[in-house]
Amino acid sequence: MTRPQHGGRLRAAAARWNIPLANWLDLSTGINPHVWPIPELPAQVWQRLPEDEDGLAEILQHWLQAPSSQHCLPVAGSQAAIQALPRLRAPCRVAVPVIGYAEHGWAWQQAGHQVLPLTSVQMAAQLDQLDVVVWIQPNNPTAEYLPPEVLSDWQARLACRGGWLVVDEAFLMPGQTSLAPQVDREGLLVLRSLGKFFGLAGIRAGAVAGPPAVLAALADGLGPWALSGPSRHVMAAAVQDTRWQQMMAGHLMRQSQRLEQLLAHHDLPVTGATPLFAYIQDERAGRLAEQLARQGVLVRYFDTPQALRFGLPGSEDDWQRLDEALSATLDETH
Repeated sequence: MTRPQHGGRLRAAAARWNIPLANWLDLSTGINPHVWPIPELPAQVWQRLPEDEDGLAEILQHWLQAPSSQHCLPVAGSQAAIQALPRLRAPCRVAVPVIGYAEHGWAWQQAGHQVLPLTSVQMAAQLDQLDVVVWIQPNNPTAEYLPPEVLSDWQARLACRGGWLVVDEAFLMPGQTSLAPQVDREGLLVLRSLGKFFGLAGIRAGAVAGPPAVLAALADGLGPWALSGPSRHVMAAAVQDTRWQQMMAGHLMRQSQRLEQLLAHHDLPVTGATPLFAYIQDERAGRLAEQLARQGVLVRYFDTPQALRFGLPGSEDDWQRLDEALSATLDETH
């Protein structure tokens, strides 16, 4: 495996296409364009070292509905846990989604594990020969969503042999079933993030829910002050703002439906979708991505299989621009 590439590399696109940074419409990340409104932060948040006793673990317990605060660990985005968890196990057989967030497979491989990229059907069939299964719920970028009872069954079967089920819920929405309330079960680890739904990717804040012994080892590996004071403060406020979360969940559902309709209007049927992005498999994906980029519209391109991921436009002007860019692009590719 080579180091994964990601969406959101807007400066690289600006340089490649010679289009000023401010002139881009970036739909490449799947991040909510309607960011949770960050309040002014108290001066001491910037001045003092972060403290584990600030109540954040208890706040996360309530947000995640975890069994206890000892089952919750704040981390610098779920990426921090993705990189650190593989170092907590001796080399073993690890299944990751064959199409999915590639940092999972990369991190397990770099830690010396045998990584097996599998479909969900293959994971189920080979489960008894695996030591760790990583599942993304819903999957990024395909949007595949497994019934929670299926994942619970996987956890039980893996745990019988000392195995782990790692569930990445970065794109999970309010109202969808999280496995975090079940993390008192052996070998179940759930990753959450403020980067997608809350639109707060820049503060690098997330949480891991899991067995206390595993979280203690993870915390030791990450070291002290792994999550900054400002990030802890913002995270605590955001996850407690249930009114905003409920409002935003409904808004994103409507926007997602609008995106699917717009793409269908341009003869781009959606293969899979979450409220934050639409995924389209199309043999023209590479050409479509390039033609959109020439117009300053950045989408996420995947080459195996040929596919595009479209995030949500953030304003009416952005919606109009995407509509016009798709019209011009498809006229050129026909």
